[in-house]
Amino acid sequence: MDWNAIYKSRVTTADEAVRSIQSGNRVFMTGNVSVPQKLLAALVAYAPDLQDVEICQALSVGSADYVKPEMEGHLRVNALFISANIRKAVWEGRADFTPILLSEFPLLFKNGILPVDVAMVHVSPPDEHGFCSLGVEVGLTKSPAESARIILAEVNEKMPRTLGDSFIHVSRLTHIVPVDYPIPEQKMAEEGPNEVYEKVAGYIAELIPDGATMQMGIGAIPDAVLNYLYTKKDLGVHSEMISDGVVGLVEAGVINNARKTLHTGKIVVGFILGTQRIYDWVDDNPLCEFHRTEYVNDPFVIAQNERMVAINSAIEVDLTGQVCADSIGPRFFSGVGGQLDFVYGASRSKGGVPIIAMPSTNMMKDGSVISKIVPMLKQGAGVVTSRNHVHYIVTEYGVADLYGRSVRQRALALIGIAHPDFRADLKKQAEELNWI
Repeated sequence: MDWNAIYKSRVTTADEAVRSIQSGNRVFMTGNVSVPQKLLAALVAYAPDLQDVEICQALSVGSADYVKPEMEGHLRVNALFISANIRKAVWEGRADFTPILLSEFPLLFKNGILPVDVAMVHVSPPDEHGFCSLGVEVGLTKSPAESARIILAEVNEKMPRTLGDSFIHVSRLTHIVPVDYPIPEQKMAEEGPNEVYEKVAGYIAELIPDGATMQMGIGAIPDAVLNYLYTKKDLGVHSEMISDGVVGLVEAGVINNARKTLHTGKIVVGFILGTQRIYDWVDDNPLCEFHRTEYVNDPFVIAQNERMVAINSAIEVDLTGQVCADSIGPRFFSGVGGQLDFVYGASRSKGGVPIIAMPSTNMMKDGSVISKIVPMLKQGAGVVTSRNHVHYIVTEYGVADLYGRSVRQRALALIGIAHPDFRADLKKQAEELNWI
């Protein structure tokens, strides 16, 4: 096969490529920082000529033009995880939300529950054998792309060539759009230290044993934890996502994956979010193996890692241990993501440590402060980690170990790590419910 000839014959412009999309099509779009910007912009420009095109995606970083009001009737997003750029459109009913475990996200497309007509992907230039890498977003993209009838690919000189189950051959690409723009950077935390996050991170670090394999969810707290691990030994990583903090621990010899019981010696990951530092580091780096999310996030795969530590966040937690992480009352905010996958996987791991971490309070837009530990979840709130799955809850005031504890013991433990300003009221309400 002369893949060079195939490649050259399929090179086109973004405007020409999106003409493959027809009214009524379902389009899968790769997300995170890997959103194919030129193809998406071209699709927005072409949208007035289309009717009822559905764009399926998870978290995406960048433009919100494709969900602006004038796209109604032309393009409609079906989000399987709500990102900030489309949240308003979901709230206003101009975009849809489909709840799904991250481990099952790719299977919706692979198994034909959501058949894909067109996939828009973002890849590295081909190697000497004609294989392009899906780069910084492999896990959620590989299976949907393989399921599509038509693949539109931006081939970016600046996309890292990541390794593992990350490749797609040029012969599978229907239209190829050469681009050369930087991969967007997405920092996990604002500049400067945050005292609350640092305290939470310190408590979490105490729960992490030497030889642990770690998953870090998205957010400032999981990222802050990494700075407290430089005294640990022989840590490993099995996570749907990694960011810049992992690089320093690898360079310090703390993360060496030596004691992992699955994929020993390797970091296993689905996608990366971060800065140019990690994009450069991961390029052609055999330490990192990228895999499909239906593998990385499978609880029964996760559980094969002994001493599996899962670190995830929450919007609120009630006094029985129910964790809401995807909505604010009935208003959808994000999605279940990989939280339940990893909480359950870590709980089934030998020596596993499933952690939900959060500040004890949240400041509202009007300047008022509310407790994130509540007697009962808000009406309409979704339970992501059930009271039956929960283990450790961590705030800046300490650690509540809820596993195997009665409701009375749980309520008392959670009141003990709530903000002091709210403890008396929480205790009163728990007494009224006959929980303590």
